[in-house]
Amino acid sequence: MTPSGAVSPARTFGADRALRPSAKVLPEEARAHNRALVLQTLYRGGAMSRADLARETGLTRVTISDLVASLIAEGFVLEKGVRESSRPGKPAILVDVDRSGHRIIGVDLSGSDSFLGAVLTLDGEIVARHDVPVPARNDDVVGVVADLVRTLVATSSAPVLGVGVGTPGVVDDAGVVLTAPNFGWERFDLEGILSQELGLPVLVANDADAGVLAEYTFGGSGQDIMLIKVGRGVGSGLLAGGRPMRGSRFAAGEIGHVTIGTDGGPRCACGKVGCLEAWLAVPALSARLDAAPAAERPGILRDAGERLGIALAPIVGALDLSEIVLSGPPALLDGPLAESAVHTLRARTLAEFSDGVQLRMTAHGQDIVLRGAAVMVLSGRLGVS
Repeated sequence: MTPSGAVSPARTFGADRALRPSAKVLPEEARAHNRALVLQTLYRGGAMSRADLARETGLTRVTISDLVASLIAEGFVLEKGVRESSRPGKPAILVDVDRSGHRIIGVDLSGSDSFLGAVLTLDGEIVARHDVPVPARNDDVVGVVADLVRTLVATSSAPVLGVGVGTPGVVDDAGVVLTAPNFGWERFDLEGILSQELGLPVLVANDADAGVLAEYTFGGSGQDIMLIKVGRGVGSGLLAGGRPMRGSRFAAGEIGHVTIGTDGGPRCACGKVGCLEAWLAVPALSARLDAAPAAERPGILRDAGERLGIALAPIVGALDLSEIVLSGPPALLDGPLAESAVHTLRARTLAEFSDGVQLRMTAHGQDIVLRGAAVMVLSGRLGVS
């Protein structure tokens, strides 16, 4: 079951939190814009009166009254009783997003052994989980994912607002996977196929792009942030000024196959020598650690961290990032590797600007893509981020 009245604005995943955008809104877009503005204000600010909403959004009370009535009828907003007040006169009735009225399905296809799925609330809390093994045949991936979603939908206690999918690969604005070598996909319309298969609104994005949205919306990060996702491969998601950086060919953040240094290094699966992914990806790094004596393992981790710092330095210098978040196995990333990455980054950039750059592990653990998938649905379906 899906809500029939949800807006479907452009795919503005992680849109700027500013409530009054500077761009001029066309008349035919005004209602959808105002609707998203009301939902965003309530989602971020919590319960408030209609008069409060008018002040916060700059909309007239008549417009607010009309929009709130419509949103209540559609099940997205509810009245929460009257505000306690010592002032004379009729107390104000508070309204808020109906946070328990809908659920979101999140799916993470980035694992090397299993696909993860979850039922989430509108606040990003996971209320049910399920996972399935990665199929041996690439031809079976869509069927396995569809069955995973159906299993999750069956456990949902509320109507499903939409399905968000984070996948490895380069993904365009329409949810077409332009390339994903691990699945053998080239220009594969994963979003369209799953939407038709499931009969639900589906939004698909790169897994690291999804992860950085989780940090922004549910992690309290700043507006200039880079998420490095380390797993079977290495990728990153970027936000600048609170807005996703996707690139003209949707490949922004594809840093895994950037060659780091000119001193050779391990051979990468892509055929080149010394790619960041060959130094840092979990399978390659774990194999080097397993083959080395215990005394040499910290040095291997520091070496991998140095390579990461070399890759990050020009990005931080060019974009003036304030925060870098690592997502992956803490046993590999947190410790000598992260320390070496920070040291190298600061040694290769202007101290005046880079000394304040934070590098930390994500607090979301393995749930980061699932929560990012929820943000994709919130943003794409309701205009909320």
